[in-house]
Amino acid sequence: MKDQKIQSPSIPSVIFLSWFYSGKAPKAPGTFGSLAALPLIYLLDYLHVNIYNLIGIIIALYVAAVMVTQNVQKKYNLHDPQWIVIDEVIGMLITWAFIMTTQLHHLFLVFTLFRFFDIIKIWPASYFDRLHHGIGTITDDVFSALYAGILVKIMTSLAP
Repeated sequence: MKDQKIQSPSIPSVIFLSWFYSGKAPKAPGTFGSLAALPLIYLLDYLHVNIYNLIGIIIALYVAAVMVTQNVQKKYNLHDPQWIVIDEVIGMLITWAFIMTTQLHHLFLVFTLFRFFDIIKIWPASYFDRLHHGIGTITDDVFSALYAGILVKIMTSLAP
């Protein structure tokens, strides 16, 4: 009997969705995916990306992430596998968009509050988290990021 080759998503899909394999961490892949967004944030800050360009980057990443995630989930019969962390990267960018500074204590707030809201999933994030579609997989983190971003903005305004 021939060994059947188990198919898996293409390497470019895995690199993108796992954000350069950070989502393949054996424990806490969402946390590692969020941390792996920090070099991108530093790069965007270094390039002096303005809020309008950042929004464009976020939208482009969101659309690509939804499409690729939906394709992979449907083709391989998956629902929000832990190794897909592009949603955490998008969430970190959205949270960071509220302050757009790379001061270490601000980035700590961005990371901590985003992870907090991503874990507790306040509605409508909890609704999207249950959807068996690429939109659900990615969009729950968008709402978590919006909550985190608002709180980061308030906190940094009160105590810069």
